[in-house]
Amino acid sequence: MKIKQVEELAGISRKNIRFYEEQELLSPNRAENGYREYGLDDVRTLKQIRLLRMLGVPIESIRQVIHGQMPLTDCLERQKLVISRQRESLNAIEAVAEQMQKSDDARTLETLDIDAWFERIERMQREGKTFRDPTTTDVQRKKLTGAWIGAGSFTAILLIPVIAVIWANGKEPLPLPLLWITIALPLAAIIGLFVSLYQRIREIKGGEEDEAAQY
Repeated sequence: MKIKQVEELAGISRKNIRFYEEQELLSPNRAENGYREYGLDDVRTLKQIRLLRMLGVPIESIRQVIHGQMPLTDCLERQKLVISRQRESLNAIEAVAEQMQKSDDARTLETLDIDAWFERIERMQREGKTFRDPTTTDVQRKKLTGAWIGAGSFTAILLIPVIAVIWANGKEPLPLPLLWITIALPLAAIIGLFVSLYQRIREIKGGEEDEAAQY
């Protein structure tokens, strides 16, 4: 069957099906013409993946289960431990926020005893609680800036011959086919560049969760 049918039967988008293939969770057969040929076993595998993803099981664990490297019961037990730790950490965050809200020094940000609250959070971290790491956002912003700078620089390089051709054409008209080809090729490359940039930005912002959790 074709991928459109698989989308409907498994309830998973084409994009995610391709993603799972890239992650070696799915290996459809190939027809003589090279096109993928999906079967009912592939649909069942996709439903299995979807179910485990809805429980928050990471891709690597799903891969191990599918390839027989980990029993499903062990995978679920591991996920229960992860969820338990997440719950404890969320409870800890909630408790700190509530304590801060009720404290006398939290009337304004200026009166807040920052060092004392940092010390309390660091002590809880040593006990195994997890708090959000603000450096993750900073690194993400750095990656996004780099992607935009790279795209901008390459775009400028591609625009140079276009501008030169337009300027030369103003001095002495070029044959129309040559003019269009000379302009169209760099512009097509720029469009492709920004399509790639868009995909890269989505990868930076979402990563695996963005790609694999949207069914």
